Amino acid sequence: MNTPSEDYHALLARHDAMRLRRRILSPAEAGAEPWCAEAPQPYDGSSDQQLISEFLPLVSPLEELIAELYRVLFERHPYLRSLFPESMAFQQAHLVGIFRYLIGNLHRTDEMIGTLTQLGRDHRKLGVRRAHFEAFEAALIEALRTRAGARWTDVLEDAWLRMLRLAVSAMVRGADEAIAEPPSWEATVTSHEFRTPHLAVLRVRPHQPYAFRAGQFASLESPLLEQAWRPYYLARAPHPDGELEFHVRARGADGVSDALVHGTREGGTVRLSAPRGALALPDHTPSADVVLIASGTGWAAMKALLQQIDAERFRAHRVRLLLDGGVGQGVYDAAYLEAFWRGRPWLTVLTGGPSADPGLRALDGILAQRPGAAARQHVHLALAPEASTTDSARIVAARLAAAGVPATHIHHDTSGFVQVTATSASTTRTGLLSA
Repeated sequence: MNTPSEDYHALLARHDAMRLRRRILSPAEAGAEPWCAEAPQPYDGSSDQQLISEFLPLVSPLEELIAELYRVLFERHPYLRSLFPESMAFQQAHLVGIFRYLIGNLHRTDEMIGTLTQLGRDHRKLGVRRAHFEAFEAALIEALRTRAGARWTDVLEDAWLRMLRLAVSAMVRGADEAIAEPPSWEATVTSHEFRTPHLAVLRVRPHQPYAFRAGQFASLESPLLEQAWRPYYLARAPHPDGELEFHVRARGADGVSDALVHGTREGGTVRLSAPRGALALPDHTPSADVVLIASGTGWAAMKALLQQIDAERFRAHRVRLLLDGGVGQGVYDAAYLEAFWRGRPWLTVLTGGPSADPGLRALDGILAQRPGAAARQHVHLALAPEASTTDSARIVAARLAAAGVPATHIHHDTSGFVQVTATSASTTRTGLLSA
């Protein structure tokens, strides 16, 4: 017997198939929906940003605004509660981050649209559809009016609506552009191995073809925690057998990571989101030096990149891997690394004690010894959530830029690939409705 969640996602799959068929047979009518935000229109959001920021204290703290928003949303539309995980704490915190991102970046609308278009694509895995945004907008407006009271004005409301509709229209476009791909992928766990008491390496095989690039990440959902998703780097380059590898460290918080580490076994199932991320190797740098900097389970992304480089030797003539611990001293995958390292003279592994800036002293030494070397480096940075913060990744990137590495040569998921912040506009793991 199917669970309500399985029935719901099967219904969504049929809905998307019907929409795709209509798009193919009658493109002019494909966009007809009960509610549709206008297509993203270029506009200078600076004035709205200034107005919203100036009067933000009226509705602050944002945590209370979001709590009121969800109260209204679920009171008016009880069926929407099934789109969310049982615990709302994680979601509420991340929606606060989303609004801070929107307000903080409204003057960079082109950048915002790109980020939110991808977010809309991701939201398909959650069962979020266009009509849900209408309910969300109405709940937000009521929450804003309740929080601000008599001091709320139509001018303020219009500014908030323009900001929200810019975001929603971009997300709707992202969802429409991805209509031909599955909203999520079911996968069978083919292997589950403990590397430490709280860290597991999972191999999974998707039931449908899953195209990705080395260095990307995917969000996983455990059947033990439906509608709760967390991102993990893919630790294996694409392979003909179709198996994917993930490295997961339990946090002790009874969340997705704990469910995957302690509640998942071979033969079980998980769901995957579409792959994302900024760490993939550039397409047109056959002779550039590559520096890989990793901490914690950030090593997973570097493992995949090393496999790709090994298979495509033309990409780089020198690779340096900087880790936050010595081989066998904090590197949980030490046996694999030692075996890979042998017989590959193009690879140098540099290690040191764990720190907030893993390997940077070693990198500083490399750049100092070779004048002009910084400008030729392509640096890929993966500081894992359990070993760093979003700020750590930005600090490391800033130091690299100060050392002379061009900004276009620094590849990293600037938000730590966990959440959007007010100053980070790269990868996101949350959204306007659910995470």
